[in-house]
Parts: sequence; structure tokens; C-alpha cells
Amino acid sequence: MTNQKLTVVLVHGAFAESASWSGVVERLQDRFIHVVAVANPLRSVSGDAAYLRDVIAGIDGTVVLVGHSYGGMVITDAAAGNDKVAGLVYVCAFAPDHGESAFELSNRFPGGSLGQALTAYPVTTGGNELAIRPDAFHHQFAADVPPARAALMCATQRPVTETALTAGLPTDVPAWTSIPSWFVFSDEDRTIPVALHRFMANRAGAQGVREVSGASHALSVSHPEAVTASILDAVDAVVETPA
Repeated sequence: MTNQKLTVVLVHGAFAESASWSGVVERLQDRFIHVVAVANPLRSVSGDAAYLRDVIAGIDGTVVLVGHSYGGMVITDAAAGNDKVAGLVYVCAFAPDHGESAFELSNRFPGGSLGQALTAYPVTTGGNELAIRPDAFHHQFAADVPPARAALMCATQRPVTETALTAGLPTDVPAWTSIPSWFVFSDEDRTIPVALHRFMANRAGAQGVREVSGASHALSVSHPEAVTASILDAVDAVVETPA
């Protein structure tokens, strides 16, 4: 990977949006690293991954993909067989195997309470969209974020289709089986149990693991420095610094 241009591509998950990466973007830009925060459609794993592949195709050089929460499903599919992707960073994110869904994984270990915090409503294209109820958002998603910031995040949250969370990973060979990965997650994540984070990091043979004590699911908002550190670990590993 010597002397290649590199771009860090950030992919938010359900109930978030691109601005949730702002603290990470600022820190990466301070290091003169090119970064793009993608607007994840949150419609379906296959459709969202197809969109991300289009974004990657338009980027010159090597890419490190970073996914938060459901965004981990998307980067795992989009990076499979894609030789432009040199590294994967999972931020409180799902790292599924073939056929595994976000819903199934989140219930594999005890400790998650997302289902109790959701509200559903039908959409004209079919099926339901899911959002986190305003009365539950702070506690469920962003407990370590100041209340005013959590209220703003709640008001700007992007709903996700039920299909996106219940569909299994379509690719036969998940990207983490062939692309080096890094994991950073919270030990008080109420959306994805910490036991699942540890399981997925171990299964993927992660190059590096950071566990942030006392943090919430909204790790890129509350602890952007820890998230940035894991991304920089990936960047340093996949790009040889010019002499």
C-alpha cells in the first residue's frame, strides 16, 4: 500500500445520521486524512451495500471502511471481494457472518434492550420503519451524551426499515474473513451487548480491540477520540508511511 492515496469512509447505522461522525471527522482532518461520511439509506442490507459500493467506486485510491451499529452489516457486505478496501473498523457495530441479521445477532447474548425502545409505523413502499421513541432515546442510545445533545440526536435520527434489521448478510464470504479488522466498542452498550462485541471481534481475528468503559452505543459522539484512535490504527497498518 506504499504511497497510495487513502480515504476513510464512515458509514452510520440506524437511528443516527452522518453528523454523528463530526467529532471523528474533525480529528481525522486534523491529521490531514481524507474522510467521507456517507449518508446510509437504511433501506436494506443489499441495497445499502450496493450504494456504498458506488461511493467506493468513485473514490480514488485505497479505502478504510468504518461502520457504526447496523453500518457494520453494510460495510461487511460492500467490502466483500472489493480490492479497494484495505481495512475495516467496527464501531459498536455488527460484524455478521453469512445469513446473520442484526436482529438475530443482537439477541444472541443477554444485555440488549433496543426492542423495548422502538416504535414502528407502516410506509407506503411496504413493511414498517423503526425509530427509537423520544422518551427512550437518551437512555437507550446515548446515555453518556449530555441531555441537550441527545435530544438533538433524537430529533434528527434516521429511521431504519424492519427489513434491513431482519435480513441476513447476503454475501457468502464476509469481508472480515479476508480484510484486516479493528473493533472499538462500549462495555455499557444497551443496543448491542458487550458479550456480542467481544464474540464478533474474536471471531473476526481483529487486529486491534478497544473497549471503552462506561460508554454508550453512541460512541462516535461521546468518545470520538477513542474511535479516531482505532481508525488511525487501521490507517497506520494498511498504509506504509513514506520515508
